[in-house]
Amino acid sequence: MAVLRPFNKLPMLNSGVLLLVGSDEALQRKLAEAILQEKKNFNISIHLATSLPLPSERDHLRPRIDLVVFMIDIKSKYSLKNVETSLPYVDASFFLGKVCFLVTGVGRVNACSIEMNAICKLGETYCSPVLFCELELEEIRVSTAQRLLRMLQICAGHVPGVSALSFASLMRNSNGD
Repeated sequence: MAVLRPFNKLPMLNSGVLLLVGSDEALQRKLAEAILQEKKNFNISIHLATSLPLPSERDHLRPRIDLVVFMIDIKSKYSLKNVETSLPYVDASFFLGKVCFLVTGVGRVNACSIEMNAICKLGETYCSPVLFCELELEEIRVSTAQRLLRMLQICAGHVPGVSALSFASLMRNSNGD
């Protein structure tokens, strides 16, 4: 029962590590491929997990994770429940700009199984940004990949003068706080 901690390992030089957590492995793979196809000036490692905790027997091999993206499929209550049960395995300090929630399937609002309020409440509770997208559409998948790549670049410390803590303050400011 290993809890993910953001600073328990040293960062790798000129690299960033992204962890995608979600129940739809096909969408995870599509998003990971889109991220890897983008131009970047640092090395990226993407790990996929259906849920947390990650196996503790491989912890010594796992690099430091710079950004955790919890993927929630708007048409699957199981998807939200999966994320909610995974959250206790993330150290509280990760929520200082190193976590975001990615809500997929928003183009099919009529097939929605999850209340938008529940998702927004999750973002507020954990002071983490919530991104809405439709990964089935290629141009949206590409723009989502670009956003996540920029977030990863910031979280990994590759943007001088910008901290991952900016995400939390941007989240509060966008809500009128």
